[in-house]
Amino acid sequence: MPTPFTNLLLKWNESSNNRPMPWKGEKNPYKIWLSEIILQQTRVEQGWAYYEKFVKTFPTIQLLANAKDEKVFKLWEGLGYYNRCRNLLFTARFIVHDLKGKFPTTYDQLLELKGIGPYTASAIASFAYNLPHAVVDGNVFRVFARFYGIHTPTDTKEGIKIFNEIADKNLSKTSAGIYNQALMDFGATVCKPMAPICAACVMQKKCVAFQKNQVNQLPIKLKVIQKKKRYFDFFIFQLNDQILIQKREAGDIWQDLFQFYLVENESIVKATPTYFEEVLNAQLAIAKTNAKVEKKSIGYHQQLTHQLLDVRYFSIRLKSIPAVFAKALWVKRSEIKKYPFPKIINQFLEQEGI
Repeated sequence: MPTPFTNLLLKWNESSNNRPMPWKGEKNPYKIWLSEIILQQTRVEQGWAYYEKFVKTFPTIQLLANAKDEKVFKLWEGLGYYNRCRNLLFTARFIVHDLKGKFPTTYDQLLELKGIGPYTASAIASFAYNLPHAVVDGNVFRVFARFYGIHTPTDTKEGIKIFNEIADKNLSKTSAGIYNQALMDFGATVCKPMAPICAACVMQKKCVAFQKNQVNQLPIKLKVIQKKKRYFDFFIFQLNDQILIQKREAGDIWQDLFQFYLVENESIVKATPTYFEEVLNAQLAIAKTNAKVEKKSIGYHQQLTHQLLDVRYFSIRLKSIPAVFAKALWVKRSEIKKYPFPKIINQFLEQEGI
């Protein structure tokens, strides 16, 4: 029986997934393998042109295997991580010469090829042969962490075990290729790392992170603590004399302390109307008529042991409690100091006289 997640994903895929990619729907294992190797450490936008050049120059694995190294590396030029190109040539020649040109047809056989790990083997097996193997990568970690509200770090043995079990549980055994592609597309276009489009998401009512206002806190990675610089934007939602606060979960700094609604970005984002629209309307489904950006603070900075925090505060005045915050913690302005906050938020509260 398909899980609720799987049903929602396939429904979204059929009605709304229009993400174009040249290898999408491809059944030729050679071309699927080629696209997966190119995309291992490359963004789709950059890898697209390289894939098309390779397919045009080497339309078959035989032509690639028989090509001179210099020609292949010249075509790869600019993609970086050249070990991928070396593995590409080695594996192409192995398949042509040792396997008589027959591309492996099982997950275990694919996994034996140089340069192919569990993710790539699962992708080829499901896309080319519709075999029931789930793809698990950063996109998948993020989608499942948010949908199920998982705070176990994704880069721990326990976390990897949990996410692999969830991936296998949700995999459509009859439409593995379609399901895997839909899941990757969903993570890339809707459940994005930054500014996810939660307001229009088919998962919204079932998504634990959305219901608990934790979308921007998940997934958790232990190595996040090693990041040198982090950019926090705190949105202070106010309704009359009440302010929304959240308790921080385990797995990151300030565990069990409180904060305002947090949006973490990879770099400084200009505080433009477009940015506020992405957060308030696209992510939180708060109507424009219900929210007014009243005040933007100066930047605050805090040096921790392993990271430097760059923090801003935006005051948002609401006319009514939006659905997304119906179950959130609202406290009276006069009682906010009863809750424990990290130092950098306390500095702000003192500065503002709250």
